[in-house]
Amino acid sequence: MRKTRAAAAVTLATVMGTLLAACGGGTSSDGGGSNDQPKTLTYWASNQGPNIAYDKKTLGPELAKFQKKTGIKVKLEVIPWSDLLNRILAATTSGQGPDVLNIGNTWSASLQATGALLPWSTKNFDAIGGKDRFNASAVAAAGAPGKDPAAVPLYSLAYALYYNKKMFHEAGITAPPTTWADVINDGKKISKNGTSGKWGLGLEGSNLQENIHISYVLAKQHGADFFDKSGKPTFTSPGAVDAVMQYVDMMQKDKIINPGNAEYAQNQSLQDFAKNKTAMVMWQAAASNFKSQHMSPSDWGAVPMPVQSGSPGQGKQVNSMVAGINMAIFNNTKNVDGAKKFVKFMTSDAEQVILNKAYGSVPPIKSADGNAAFQQTDIKVMANTLQTSATPLPQVPSESQYETQVGTALKNLWADVAAGKTVTKATVKSALSKAQQQMTQ
Repeated sequence: MRKTRAAAAVTLATVMGTLLAACGGGTSSDGGGSNDQPKTLTYWASNQGPNIAYDKKTLGPELAKFQKKTGIKVKLEVIPWSDLLNRILAATTSGQGPDVLNIGNTWSASLQATGALLPWSTKNFDAIGGKDRFNASAVAAAGAPGKDPAAVPLYSLAYALYYNKKMFHEAGITAPPTTWADVINDGKKISKNGTSGKWGLGLEGSNLQENIHISYVLAKQHGADFFDKSGKPTFTSPGAVDAVMQYVDMMQKDKIINPGNAEYAQNQSLQDFAKNKTAMVMWQAAASNFKSQHMSPSDWGAVPMPVQSGSPGQGKQVNSMVAGINMAIFNNTKNVDGAKKFVKFMTSDAEQVILNKAYGSVPPIKSADGNAAFQQTDIKVMANTLQTSATPLPQVPSESQYETQVGTALKNLWADVAAGKTVTKATVKSALSKAQQQMTQ
């Protein structure tokens, strides 16, 4: 899922007990439509572009195209990532929800466990052209293994390491980093132990999802995970502790991250990058944001996310989680036929090119592989990462709670470092232990 979002305050556990009894609505509550009279659909779209106005401008003509083709009007609401999960969970309890919605793919298994979303059986996939149209890695991040997916891939994303060419040149760095040791060495040349006024690496320390994404990748590189095969949390395993410690030390010991980044949560690290204050950022599809800040594609480069040593791959060489946005249908919609027509339209070959090009994301459909519209440097990096070296976040029902608890633990650790407190492995283990206890209460 895209990472420009803050924590969701409402956890999945809040709705588990009441969800199935409370589901209602869709468009039928406001005279919208049904299978017999499919006049209207309501659609909650996630904020994919630099701002909501950009999304409305992008989606508006496509929705008009769908209405002309089918006679079905789509009522659009673009929801910021900071609000989206809360809105979805509130909708499942109030009975006042949309017909179709975007979800972060990391939420797929959690929302699937509630029964709130239409399962994408073979029959339902056939209604939109077949499951085989989609890349396997994207479908793997659409629900728990062994179950019908809870949603359909819409936009695929992965992490890339973006670097500021001007800042690299000024520091005498001739090649982008491939390992974390390279990142630290390059970062030190730029940060100069925090005395240069410039910084090697940026992050969003108050963004819970970014905290989860990067710490999860580092844990995989340390041979660890945050859950065992049964879905039980293992937050305090040695590899998980080492991963978080490595991450925190980039600010604490290596001093390549500005301590002020501990408070960032709304793309401020990208702003610093565009202003030549920060030389590297780890991001998903940053090109449109850089463009909005008057950066030319020639001002930056993008390479695969670093590994500990060697080259990206699977196992300990994983360098990204499978990120992206999925499209789901509320199980309680009275216009399921119209909703499936809309999903089919949005995931059609033509629309996938239009939409993913607009957002700088990777189409999750196989037919777009090699399309001329997706040959930009960072898109090629993301596409290759998704095919070779990315892995989904744990597809477990408690995934959204994991994001909240461990993401908050990392947020607090960043705040401690920024405040001048010393963070040790014992500190990290204690923070992760507390997060695990809160998960199991």
